[in-house]
Amino acid sequence: MKIIKELISEYGKRKSLIKKRLDEFKRLHKAKDEDIFQELCFCILTPQSKATVCDKAIRSLKSSGLLLKGSMRAVRNKLRGVRFPNNKAAYLIRARKSFQNGRKIDVKNRIDTNDTFSTREWLVENIKGLGYKEASHFLRNIGLGKGMAILDTHILKNLKRYGVINDIPKTLTKKAYIDIENRMTAFSEKAGIPMDEMDLLFWSKETGFIFK
Repeated sequence: MKIIKELISEYGKRKSLIKKRLDEFKRLHKAKDEDIFQELCFCILTPQSKATVCDKAIRSLKSSGLLLKGSMRAVRNKLRGVRFPNNKAAYLIRARKSFQNGRKIDVKNRIDTNDTFSTREWLVENIKGLGYKEASHFLRNIGLGKGMAILDTHILKNLKRYGVINDIPKTLTKKAYIDIENRMTAFSEKAGIPMDEMDLLFWSKETGFIFK
């Protein structure tokens, strides 16, 4: 189909930048637990908020020392521009407690690098504020999201455009999420574009830049 050929052509133009960004992600899961936790917190903030705004808020929390030690009020005050700041500040505090091991943050022991889909299930079930989209986003951003779809509005819009889905669902149940993820997997194989690369391709097509 002509429209798929256009997508493949667009991929060819951005392929090197996309692969470079994914290589940066792959290095993160070997980083310090605090850095991995920072990425998880970023993903908790992203629903219905701009990624760049969330990233700025997380960086501010980290530089001020509040990400790991700040009170609910102090964390909330740093979430400028992030939607639902009260709820999300509470989610960050709860996530911090979930990964605390004494005075340290211990995230790596909760991540099974040999079974990332089971890790995603654990995250969805145990970390308030993480649904399948956010958990997949987090794992992709630390280089462990192979085969996972990050079904945000940008991705769903493109999946509809390319005929992968007929309509954009108003809500995503687990069953619906997995079904669309499987459809996207089949489409990526047909187009010859790996899933994680297709995600960044779709995202950059909508926003004009490659981020995370």
